[in-house]
Amino acid sequence: MFLYLEYELLGISIVLLPYLLLIFLVFSELSDAFDGFLARKFHQVTDLGKLLDPMADSIYRISVFLTFTQPPVNLPLLLVFIFLYRDSVISTLRTICALRGFALAARATGKIKAVIQAGCAFLVVIMLIPFSVGAISQATLRSTSIIAVAVAALYALYSGIEYIWANREFVIRLLTDKGSKE
Repeated sequence: MFLYLEYELLGISIVLLPYLLLIFLVFSELSDAFDGFLARKFHQVTDLGKLLDPMADSIYRISVFLTFTQPPVNLPLLLVFIFLYRDSVISTLRTICALRGFALAARATGKIKAVIQAGCAFLVVIMLIPFSVGAISQATLRSTSIIAVAVAALYALYSGIEYIWANREFVIRLLTDKGSKE
């Protein structure tokens, strides 16, 4: 985030910036995948990890998209809020369920959502390459980014609704059961 927002302060040219951002994105996404792979391979998957890992991934990706609300990309904040609200609702639901003694598993749609968001982040950064050399306008960069992120936001909404629907028994239980662990 700091690199994107303060590249001039750091003495980085606009032409070099997208390549550095790409390196950081690749490292971040690969380290997340590698972490999950290692946890499963060495049987180090825990309930706490199941709860915290998606939250950390969500915070990371939302931070990336929040950064892109600033120039030159200028994404509308509303699109990022869709990610934020969706992930906040799902994380809160998972946390409350965990505190009540039942874990809600991740869904395939949530994993697909994460892949789509990562793909959008890569697309935006890759679009910065032709922008940085004047091959595309800022308007083209912005409109292409908005379309891609809007598609990701629509899928995020779908995955959130699907998650709640798939876990509706737990949701109903949370809403109707006063529970002894309050």
